[in-house]
Amino acid sequence: MAGSKSPSETLDNESEITLGLLNAVHDNSAITQRSVASDLGIALGLANAYLKRCIRKGYIKVQQIPSNRYSYYLTPQGFAEKTRLTADYLTYSFTFFRRARQQCAQALKECERHGWRRVALAGASELSEILTLSAAETSIEIVGIVDKGYKRGKFAGLPVVAQLEEIEQLDAVIITDVNNPQGCFDRFAQRWPQDRILTPSLLGVAEAKNISAEDPDGATS
Repeated sequence: MAGSKSPSETLDNESEITLGLLNAVHDNSAITQRSVASDLGIALGLANAYLKRCIRKGYIKVQQIPSNRYSYYLTPQGFAEKTRLTADYLTYSFTFFRRARQQCAQALKECERHGWRRVALAGASELSEILTLSAAETSIEIVGIVDKGYKRGKFAGLPVVAQLEEIEQLDAVIITDVNNPQGCFDRFAQRWPQDRILTPSLLGVAEAKNISAEDPDGATS
């Protein structure tokens, strides 16, 4: 089972929403709570709660304007917090890409070691894009992505299908679903041999054949 990520390797949801809110206020002082909720993809009540919290912490100043509307401004503390959260986000993004690239390379080496040439990805995500780029440097053919919820037909230049059975002559599957990797693994494990399902350890999936950059043999405890 993969260990949990350290605080320096993840950006929690609260920080991500706060950063999104501070960026929105910085870009447009005439924002509304409804527009913030829509832009950040959160409930209106949650947007209201975060806005009140930022005002209470001194990050945002609110001023009433005519027509019973409000204008929002970042305070010096708000600018400082936005800068800090942006730096954290960039650090997290770089760390994620570096770890993902290393673990994708290890997963592909594992496939080559077993002679698995035709590989499918489970989940259309940033991780599947990284893995597709990594595969270009190997003899592995990424034949498609399985993602029932993705409706656009192609992702990262690869065909996207709803069911694993739609891909013929498949040798192995690599989990690339970053939203619900455990659920994705559990579903595939019911229909595909578990020893042919590879999972980058950064996804934190239990009972999987995890691939870690620190483990060149592709096995974890």
